[in-house]
Amino acid sequence: MSDGVTLTVSDLPRSTLTVTPDSPVFTGETVTLKCVIETYSDWRYEWYKDSVMLQTSDRYTVNRDTLTIRGVITNELGQYWCRGQRDERPNSSQSSSVSLSVKDSPRSTLTVTPYSPVFTGETVNLTCVIESHSNWRWRNYQTYGWIYEWTPEWRYEWYTDSVMLETSDRYTVNRNTLTIRGVITSDQGQYWCRGQRDERPSSSQESNQINLIINDLKPKPELTSDPAGAALTGNTVTLICRMNPATGWDFYWYKHILNSETKTETNSYRVKIDSVSAGGQYWCRAGRGKPVYYTQYSDALWVNVTGEREHSI
Repeated sequence: MSDGVTLTVSDLPRSTLTVTPDSPVFTGETVTLKCVIETYSDWRYEWYKDSVMLQTSDRYTVNRDTLTIRGVITNELGQYWCRGQRDERPNSSQSSSVSLSVKDSPRSTLTVTPYSPVFTGETVNLTCVIESHSNWRWRNYQTYGWIYEWTPEWRYEWYTDSVMLETSDRYTVNRNTLTIRGVITSDQGQYWCRGQRDERPSSSQESNQINLIINDLKPKPELTSDPAGAALTGNTVTLICRMNPATGWDFYWYKHILNSETKTETNSYRVKIDSVSAGGQYWCRAGRGKPVYYTQYSDALWVNVTGEREHSI
């Protein structure tokens, strides 16, 4: 009788897949998946998402045991796993899967004051608002447990077209607001903003774009009256100061001389014709912003007073 043969069975080498940064990740981030296979060498690494083997591309690059995904997007969430192949025994190794969860980066919203179009010489404020990420949050530390802590604030980046703006005498930043003083025609263009900080999520999405239009011609309002024509004493005449664009202005009213003004928040001004002296020349102009940007004066409007209103008996 021949001697027996002992069959020794060993497990295939174990593969361990790690993900950096920790899931969930945020859109736009770079994710690194590392496949570590115990013992042996000369592995060729294959990468899978769900049941599909990944192919290298501009965004998916492989360096030996590491897969890098640049600029993650939401449809890249799923189950990832890796497998090693080699020409000698053992010739295969497969990892367990890792779930990659992808969240949208915080949204940014850009607003402008005053509304476009603006006029040369005005002051323009662009405000960047980043959604829903408070600077206070709970964090779990192994040693101390849950601690309520202050997280880094956003640093705001401002762009016109594809160029990041630098601060200057005319371009100043106060937290999330960019101020452009004394705008000129070359300031015209597409503006957008983005937030950056030292902690995840480390970047916000790019904001909406605002098309800033600069008008080189100082606006001039049109002054009319209602009713038009001659006024009778005892009646009321409403002066109307028309602007284009119509909103966002305060209005200033003048009678006879231009160094005495009355301010209103609407474009109408009621004049009580209590005597002949209420007649004469009237002007208006509009202003907005801080410091106030003033339009030209309107043309003079004559309010003629012809006599007294008839009284019923």
